[in-house]
Amino acid sequence: MEENFSKEESLKLINEMILKAKNSHYESGIGPLLWGSVIFVCSIVSFIQLEYNIDIGFDIWWLTFIAVAPQVYITIKSKEKKNFKGYNDTAMNYVWMTFAISIALLIHYNAHLNHSGESVPLFLILYGIPTIITAGIKNCKPMLYGGIVCWLAAIITVYTNLKTDLLLMALSALCAWFIPGIILRRRYLKLLQKQ
Repeated sequence: MEENFSKEESLKLINEMILKAKNSHYESGIGPLLWGSVIFVCSIVSFIQLEYNIDIGFDIWWLTFIAVAPQVYITIKSKEKKNFKGYNDTAMNYVWMTFAISIALLIHYNAHLNHSGESVPLFLILYGIPTIITAGIKNCKPMLYGGIVCWLAAIITVYTNLKTDLLLMALSALCAWFIPGIILRRRYLKLLQKQ
């Protein structure tokens, strides 16, 4: 069955397809909001524990493992909504998968050699890498600046104590993920309103 479109209908269809492709380029922002919040909270609680010699009865950093479940759910739901998978999506999957594996390996290293405080600069360096790559792919300047904040914080931690390092990690989480997550979320919601 052949359909004949008028010029107006053809232009409308082309515009809709372009808008759908544009929408697939932007993330909803929920992932960065989730991780920015989790890392911020874990860093601040760890700082408070050290500063006031408080024991909350468990390692607050276990929240990062718990946060994996909602992240997996978010990822599955976002894949279901997409009509196609582009090269950028594949690149992003590999970037963040290698980041997650690198973080898990660093945590494993810390657990077996008890070097948790000494590894803060390494975590901050790792935080900056996928954040800056994501900024380039998604054209998100705030995320680029956040990745740079991670690296600057990593340099500073060489000269500071663990309590200050934890505050720098909290700041980095806000700058690298939480604030860009808010911006991405607003972009995403604005694009949804246009549809």
